[in-house]
Amino acid sequence: MAQSDLSNLRHWRFAVDVEQIGWLTLDVADSPVNVLSREVLTELDAVVTHIEELAREKAIAGVTLLSGKAGFIAGADISEFDAMSDPAVLPEALRFTHALFQRIEDLPVPFVVGISGFCVGGGLELALASHYRIAVDDETTKLGFPEVRLGIFPGFAGTGRSIRQAGPVDAMQLMLTGRNLSARAARRANLVDKLVRHPDMLRWEARKAVLSKRKSPPAPLSKRVMALGPVRGRVVEKMRAETGKKVNKDHYAAPFALIDLFEKYGDNPKAMMKAEIDAFVPLMASPTAQNLRRVFFLSESLKKLGLRGKEKPKFARVHVVGAGVMGGDIAAWCALRGLGVTLQDMDMERITPALDRAKKLFKKRLKTKQAVDAAMSRLEADVEGKGIPRADVLIEAVVEKLEVKQQIFADAEKRMRPDAIMATNTSSIELERITEKLDNPSRLIGLHFFNPVAQLPLVEVIRSKLNDEEAIRKGASFVLAIGKSPVVVKSAPGFLVNRALMPYMLEAVDRVEKGESPEQLDEAAVAFGMPMGPIELMDTVGLDVGASVARELGQTVREDSKFAKLVKAGKLGRKTGQGFYKWEDGKPIKDKAPAHGNLAGLGRDLVQPLVDMTEEIVAEGVVESADLADIGLILGTGFAPFLGGPLKARQDGKA
Repeated sequence: MAQSDLSNLRHWRFAVDVEQIGWLTLDVADSPVNVLSREVLTELDAVVTHIEELAREKAIAGVTLLSGKAGFIAGADISEFDAMSDPAVLPEALRFTHALFQRIEDLPVPFVVGISGFCVGGGLELALASHYRIAVDDETTKLGFPEVRLGIFPGFAGTGRSIRQAGPVDAMQLMLTGRNLSARAARRANLVDKLVRHPDMLRWEARKAVLSKRKSPPAPLSKRVMALGPVRGRVVEKMRAETGKKVNKDHYAAPFALIDLFEKYGDNPKAMMKAEIDAFVPLMASPTAQNLRRVFFLSESLKKLGLRGKEKPKFARVHVVGAGVMGGDIAAWCALRGLGVTLQDMDMERITPALDRAKKLFKKRLKTKQAVDAAMSRLEADVEGKGIPRADVLIEAVVEKLEVKQQIFADAEKRMRPDAIMATNTSSIELERITEKLDNPSRLIGLHFFNPVAQLPLVEVIRSKLNDEEAIRKGASFVLAIGKSPVVVKSAPGFLVNRALMPYMLEAVDRVEKGESPEQLDEAAVAFGMPMGPIELMDTVGLDVGASVARELGQTVREDSKFAKLVKAGKLGRKTGQGFYKWEDGKPIKDKAPAHGNLAGLGRDLVQPLVDMTEEIVAEGVVESADLADIGLILGTGFAPFLGGPLKARQDGKA
């Protein structure tokens, strides 16, 4: 193939320098990130053919692959997955990519990859087909296999190659969990061969690697032995047990299918790569994978809600009023994300527990004492509210009492910058009522976080009748800036999530009042696909909060009920150590649930009120669409992602 044959490439650039090093750059056209679409792979096939010819002619010393964008490769093009899931199309497409990557691995000249930013999914599979990998050792570089989150596992021969390089245990953990590794962790796992401190150093190190004909060694025997003989059987047994603790095989088949593949071929990476195709195809077309792709695209669509371009605001300082569980945890999260935070309450006695919880979060999430100390320095106790005039965002998170909230905002309005966001974390009170004492009621929006703040990604951005579009989009921009997902809802009692959740939780509480086992009800909800049961959820939210929201929604809590008696006795759930369950170290102590013939069916009955209410909420226009309701309830409640949300589940006859 002549050099001119590559002149029409849209996504790749290739040139050979005076040292006969081929410099290959991926810069996918019309895309903010590099993805491996069919067109991109077809062009790569032409490039590899050209490199093979140059190698035969001794006209090239080796090749380096770099990215023309900030990240390396974000994996395969997910937008093509629905079309590719056709069993008549997918096997041949996989065989084509397998053969292409094998040709790269078989090149007689060095093929070196330089990685900066994300290198995940198909991007990591392509990198593993190279002979030597160099990565930038900074916080932006991440390597991993997220496919399990889409109901599949690596399909471009990444199963066998990762096991060959990292060893069976490390590679399987990476694929089964979907977690990302830092460059340094990837180096320890033998997925990366060399680290550099800065992206500018990639070209120089890649050049040296080509001229030195460096080649990555496979995993040492001490790691490979875990896939040999009877040892593999014990490893497989442990993998199934650990995976079963986290996901239900009936709901998420991919990790278990991957373990089955490893059980058969784990001692032979090449055989595992070959068998990967047949195991991959049925997963791609499964309802679980289809629904998880839908959830992915709905989640991505939320990123478009904020202000864009020149209008995009920057946030540096947040002031939180209320150092209780929600306020303190919101403040801690903002500090963790790099913002300066002032936390206000009536006295230090109320703020100190929040600071203690924040430090525990920082120690759990941050790797070094220096990083923990830096995060703590960004979180400042502020009894007098001195941080209000400096704040870009003020968030109120005090008790659900209208008069208290009204007074806080009336006082803060006089001290806040006119361009700062004024937000309430109310869980149920309509914004129009809170704004009654404000001079400019259009400023107040709702930013409703969910408990536990560090785990649940949703923040409801509440729009009142008085807000303009810019105020809402600015609020959404803040939510995105702190790594959360915004869903815009109208101001109405309970908004989206609490209004949908409350009938579900109260129905379960009523069943307990009538003598049913709370443990059995919780087990049934989990068997259906919920992350926790309704009684445990009520304890987690707080019985006082549940009772308050119920009243706001016009639901009756009988004074003689166990629920009301627990609230009156101050037994409010996890935060007090006692609710429907006793809590120790943040976990409920449960009795053994009585046997039940159809737990999943009981779970379906339990979630029925949630599904019915979600339909009602959409019909009333509280949320813009059924899609937004589905993603809101997945992110805010953990509603079974594999079912695609409550309304998608009903549409499919699953709820």
